[in-house]
Amino acid sequence: MKSGLSNDPGLIQSLLIHSIDIGLVLALIYMVLVIIGERRTLWMVRGFIVLMLASALSHWAGLRLLSFALNSLVIGSAVSMAVILQSEFRRFLEQLGQGEILQMFGHDRRVLPESDNMIDVIVEAIKQLSQNRIGALLIIETNGPIDERDFSVPGVKLNAELSKELLQTIFQPKTLLHDGAVLIRERKIMSAGVILPLSERIASRQLGTRHRAAMGITEQVEKCLCIVVSEETGSISLAEKGTLNRPLTGNKLKELLEERLFLSGSEKSTNSIPILSLGRQIGSKGTKLISWVLRQSPSATGKKR
Repeated sequence: MKSGLSNDPGLIQSLLIHSIDIGLVLALIYMVLVIIGERRTLWMVRGFIVLMLASALSHWAGLRLLSFALNSLVIGSAVSMAVILQSEFRRFLEQLGQGEILQMFGHDRRVLPESDNMIDVIVEAIKQLSQNRIGALLIIETNGPIDERDFSVPGVKLNAELSKELLQTIFQPKTLLHDGAVLIRERKIMSAGVILPLSERIASRQLGTRHRAAMGITEQVEKCLCIVVSEETGSISLAEKGTLNRPLTGNKLKELLEERLFLSGSEKSTNSIPILSLGRQIGSKGTKLISWVLRQSPSATGKKR
């Protein structure tokens, strides 16, 4: 005896289309959540997704007034997010237009040629500043550019090649830019004299304004590291996600920077596992669904009589 589902090819086709539609939406949601790594932005995107799902459910349930209200909220939220997250949307569209699909999923951390040399330059400069007890604050981007709105004051744009001599010169006490932070992007010193937001967390009395600034920016922005050199003691600290790792030697700082900034081959393959796993899961489910549809087709059921 045939099932009711096998007697209606139109229903099977509709089920297949809806399954593909849901799968594509889930893949899109996954991509958005992977691209946006900052916690405050991530919650905003999740709230927007909840509104979209509620709007779709109300439309499917035939609740016209509720569906109209939710649709209006979705449109308003989309416009607001386009304004608030304009830098993220611009970067997303640029990567999409350039075909940089892997970078959109965030598993390519822009590993640069001569990356070890870059770390050596930073570490050598920090060691010299530490020995001379010259205060310093460096921001190093780890995965894409930081929005300048996250800074209290963006500072003075330099766009200069990274060198230990330039770093030591900037932080000399008699220079105009020594009080702020230096922003490092790839192998460039993008700006100096950057004023960072201070952390509100209660810290040790031994920690000064530079340490609170390093904690503050890494609390707000996850895609960066901050190196601090204490002006009073010359101790070296590394801030990440609002936490200070201190005191550090030059060798320990180099080791931590190598771990955080540049991925080994095994780590790259590990980072790509979620995307590959998602693809395998979608492919597996799709293959099973197509096989089931073929088994339930009229020609197949006719042979079973």
